[in-house]
Amino acid sequence: MSDEFRELLKKVGSGPHTSKDISRDEAKQALSMMLNAVATPAQIGAFLISHRIKRPTGEELAGFLDALDSLGPQVTSIAPQIPVVLSNPYDGRSRTAPISPITSLLLATADIPVVMHGSDKMPTKYGIPNLEVWSLLGVNWQGLSLEDLKNSLETQKLCFLYMGDHFPEYQSLIPYRDQLGKRPPLATAELLWCPYDGESRLVSGYVHPPTEAMLNGAFHCRQQQNYTTVKGLEGSVDLARDRTAIIGIHHPNEEELERLLLHARDYGLGGQEVPYESPEVLSQQMEEVLAGQDSKLLPAVLWNGGFYLWRFGSPNSIEDGIELAKELLTSGQAKKKLEAIAQHLPQR
Repeated sequence: MSDEFRELLKKVGSGPHTSKDISRDEAKQALSMMLNAVATPAQIGAFLISHRIKRPTGEELAGFLDALDSLGPQVTSIAPQIPVVLSNPYDGRSRTAPISPITSLLLATADIPVVMHGSDKMPTKYGIPNLEVWSLLGVNWQGLSLEDLKNSLETQKLCFLYMGDHFPEYQSLIPYRDQLGKRPPLATAELLWCPYDGESRLVSGYVHPPTEAMLNGAFHCRQQQNYTTVKGLEGSVDLARDRTAIIGIHHPNEEELERLLLHARDYGLGGQEVPYESPEVLSQQMEEVLAGQDSKLLPAVLWNGGFYLWRFGSPNSIEDGIELAKELLTSGQAKKKLEAIAQHLPQR
């Protein structure tokens, strides 16, 4: 048992009236001791559920990110290019069809580098993770070295960092989520983490408005300048079509967050969200989109692709971004890029 960790646990786990927030340094220390197995399983479980009940602060999340940066993997910089980092919930999607892998493919096709990261199916949702979505697209991101990922990012403008290969210490904490039956605040930290060693343009999804305040607090502590927050589908970075898309954009060297309230119907792309039915159905829908065919998934792909191409590319408007997304799909360029990525990766 770690007496040092016990003192941190006592602060966050003393109940609604006497529990205390911990400092950024203490949060870094706590996660480091969990990752390095200095804390016992009982202490780790108690900390994770107590911290969830207390609710994390932005400063505490910043400390968690400090620990992840210190102990975790990072894809080597490809400067002067500045990648977009799309951060989605690790426990995947269970209600709506995931779009961000195709969004990242459209960005890469437009020569905008993208980094994604994640894990296998995991608690508490056990939804389909983006790693599996990529597999349905014919791309296997498992078993690759960090050098392989850098090479893919540099030459193909896209990579996906699989935690099972590169951060086993973090993977060791996953069973606690199942045993506790709740997402710990570490799941929020995953949405802010940037496993890239260089300047980036980070996009973080969230579900509940208070979470955005925590994200902004953590980014402020860490002096993160260039980031975007999205109240997306199931906490992802996928923009909704059947409700207002709430987006926050923090520009470098600016204090205030720019707020965008977008409606897909204003661009002729509104409608009900496409439900996630099964891997087989999703695979067919994505295949139709990449073949330039009219698919149930196409409006969502154009809406998301159009926004992100505008946000990080050269189109002058979202309308222009949507037209570019349509062109990349109907011309077959996006499908060719997908094939190039799959062929470029080392055979395992």
